[in-house]
Amino acid sequence: MDGQGATADPQLQHFIEIESQKQRFQQLVHQMTEVCWEKCMDKPGPKLDSRTEMCFVNCVERFIDTSQFILNRLEQTQRSRGSLSESMSE
Repeated sequence: MDGQGATADPQLQHFIEIESQKQRFQQLVHQMTEVCWEKCMDKPGPKLDSRTEMCFVNCVERFIDTSQFILNRLEQTQRSRGSLSESMSE
């Protein structure tokens, strides 16, 4: 053993966190592409018409807004649970 025991290398932890974030981002992009494609694409062709293009733009914007709202809500919930746990342990 290297004498560090159970403590992990901070650089390795940082690398793993960044890779996890990349993976979550890729999953979001894939999900967004799938949802918006199903919603907006009637018949694939060589070019997008303006209606289809606007549908994609609106779909992506709503998807991003919704994802951000959910993330913010989860953070608020975790913070409120954390402060509740702290007050109960006092």
